[in-house]
Amino acid sequence: MSDLPVLALWLAGGWILGLIYFRLVRLSADLMLSGGQGAPVFGGALLLVRLAGLGGVLVLAGLQGAGPLLAAALGLLTGRWWMMRRVWTEGG
Repeated sequence: MSDLPVLALWLAGGWILGLIYFRLVRLSADLMLSGGQGAPVFGGALLLVRLAGLGGVLVLAGLQGAGPLLAAALGLLTGRWWMMRRVWTEGG
């Protein structure tokens, strides 16, 4: 397989990972700040799970080489930008 399709897949995967990761950041922050019983603990557990998932995907990309790692990181950043843009246009 050529390098360009592989990099495009890592870019798309990083973008999807960015959308999921930063949506979970907001969800875990909401849980940690809520007054519900057990919600802060669940928010903390969600924090650990999302960090482990992000680290695992980036390590997997790094094992494939510098190109896939950079493509995944760029996709992650664009996913973050998209999610933040969505939050800003919603007004919070």
